[in-house]
Amino acid sequence: MIGIQRVDGCVLVADSRTTGETGRPYSHILVQKITMRGEFLIGGAGDPQACDIVQHIWEIPEFVEDEDAYRFMVTKVAPSIRTCLKDNGYEKDKDDKDSGFVFLLAFRGTIYELDETFTISMTDSGIYGIGSGSKYAIGALQAGADWQSAMEIAEKNDIYTAAPFCLFQQDKN
Repeated sequence: MIGIQRVDGCVLVADSRTTGETGRPYSHILVQKITMRGEFLIGGAGDPQACDIVQHIWEIPEFVEDEDAYRFMVTKVAPSIRTCLKDNGYEKDKDDKDSGFVFLLAFRGTIYELDETFTISMTDSGIYGIGSGSKYAIGALQAGADWQSAMEIAEKNDIYTAAPFCLFQQDKN
């Protein structure tokens, strides 16, 4: 999955392949790596249980109009996601080095990255990537590729990345 921050908003793009516990690949129109909830686009990678909980169960905190959006993400969004995961039984498997999660959260046209330490990160480059194929897509984007070409390059180099690709755009408010 990739995120591209633009002056007027952002774009999140995901592939459509997920992998089960057995390593078997899955793809279904109802299973999306990016979901739209209120003013949020939520893109997840990693443990499917964590992704399902955050994308479908998490109750989004209320944003106060005068509030700084970054502060809102740090003080309300990240703690509420932590609580939701705990309340719904998610625990990282400490014996599995691949266990964990990372999210791209787009709010009002700005991308924020949230990892399993519940840290909110942002980058000046405007290029974000999570999931197994992201390193290929990020490299392609940094070399000047558009999002479609970047995802195709990731698909060619990562067995866990596959078309069709789903694009979501969000304008700045």
